[in-house]
Amino acid sequence: MQPQDGAPRVALVHDFLLDIRGAERVFLTMCDIWPEADVFTAVYDERGTEGRFSHRNVQASFLNKLRPTSRTFRALLPLYPSAIESLDLSGYDVVVSSSSAWAHAVICDEGTVHVSYCHNPFRYAWNDRDRTLARRDLITRTALREVFRRWRQWDWIAAQRVDRYITNSSLTQGRVRAYFGRESRVVYPPVDTSRFTPGEVGSHYLVLSELMPHKRIEVAVQAFSKLGLPLVVVGDGPDARRLERMAGPTVRFAGRVSDDEVARLLATARALIVTATEEFGIAAVEAQAAGRPVISTRAGGALETVQEGLTGTFWDGGADELAAAVRAFDDGAVDPRDCVDNAARFDRSVFERELPLEVERALSELGRHERTHRRPTELRQRAARRGLARPLP
Repeated sequence: MQPQDGAPRVALVHDFLLDIRGAERVFLTMCDIWPEADVFTAVYDERGTEGRFSHRNVQASFLNKLRPTSRTFRALLPLYPSAIESLDLSGYDVVVSSSSAWAHAVICDEGTVHVSYCHNPFRYAWNDRDRTLARRDLITRTALREVFRRWRQWDWIAAQRVDRYITNSSLTQGRVRAYFGRESRVVYPPVDTSRFTPGEVGSHYLVLSELMPHKRIEVAVQAFSKLGLPLVVVGDGPDARRLERMAGPTVRFAGRVSDDEVARLLATARALIVTATEEFGIAAVEAQAAGRPVISTRAGGALETVQEGLTGTFWDGGADELAAAVRAFDDGAVDPRDCVDNAARFDRSVFERELPLEVERALSELGRHERTHRRPTELRQRAARRGLARPLP
C-alpha cells in the first residue's frame, strides 16, 4: 500500500464479500471514499460480487481456500472468529470496518485507530437468538446455544478493542450500547437516490428483501394472497422455496434482478411493503426516492426514514393487520415530491461527507500516546465489570 504523501494508511474491512446486498453497497461507497485503501474480508467471491471489487487489493482469510458462496458460507460460522482475527492489519494508521457480524473484531496494531461502522451486532447471537434457536431441532438447538454463548463472550471482548463506533440508526446505536457497553454516533447509510425517478404507477405492490426467516416475508405473502392483490417479491435466499409454496396466484417471485429493474419496479409500485424490523432499511429510502410510499411495520429504521401520513404508513402485528393497513392506506393521495424530498435526507453525498469527518475526528481525538497509555487499563476495567477475565481460547 502506497498512500499519498502525508496521508494516513487506511485499511477497509467487511464481514464477507460474496454478493451485493445492502451492507455491501454501503461498503462500496466506503471504498470510493478511500480509493487507495486495501480491502480485507473473511471470504471473497469475485463473481458473486459482480466484479465490483476486482480493481481493489482484496485480501481474504484462510477460509477462502474452501471457496464459500453466498449459499454455503453460513456453514462455516464457528470458524469466522479465528478467520477475522487472522487478517494481517499491521502497518496501518486507520482501520475502518464495516460490520454486521465479525468484521469489528479484527486485531490492529497498538498505534492504529480502528473505527467500526456497525450495521448491527451479529443478530443470531444477540437480538435474534431466541427466534433462531426456536426453529431448530433439539440437538441442533443445544449445540447452537453453546456456540452463541461463546460467540457473545468473544464478541463483547472484541468490541472493547474498537476505538470508535459509528452506527447506521438509533436502533443499532441502542443495541451497541446494550450489548457492548459502547457509545456511538449515527451516520445514516448512503442511498444513491439519483438511480430513481418517479414513473407511472402500476397495480402491483413490492417486497424488496433478502428471503431470510427473520425478514418475515411470509406475512406479506399471506396478506396479499388473502387480499388477492398483485405482489412482486424481489430477492432470493434460503427461505424462497417455503415462501413460494404458501403463495397464492397473485404473488410473483422475481428472484434477483438488475439495479435498473429494481428502479423500474419501485417507480411503478403502489407501495413498498416492509415486514421486518430493519436496522435502517435502504429499500424504504429507495422507494421514496422513486416517489413511492412505504407500508412498514412500526419498528426499526423505518421510524427514522418514513414520515407517517406523508410518505407512508405503519402497522403492527401479522398478516391480517398488514392486509388491513393496505386496504386503509390511500397510496394515490401521496405526493411523489414529498417522498423524493424526504429521501434526499439520506442521499449518498451525506454519507460521503459525514463518515470521513467521523474518522478524522477519531484520529484527532485518539492519538498514539493516548491509545498506548490508556486503552489497556480501560479494557481491564470493562472486562472486570462484565466478569470477563480473558478472551476465548
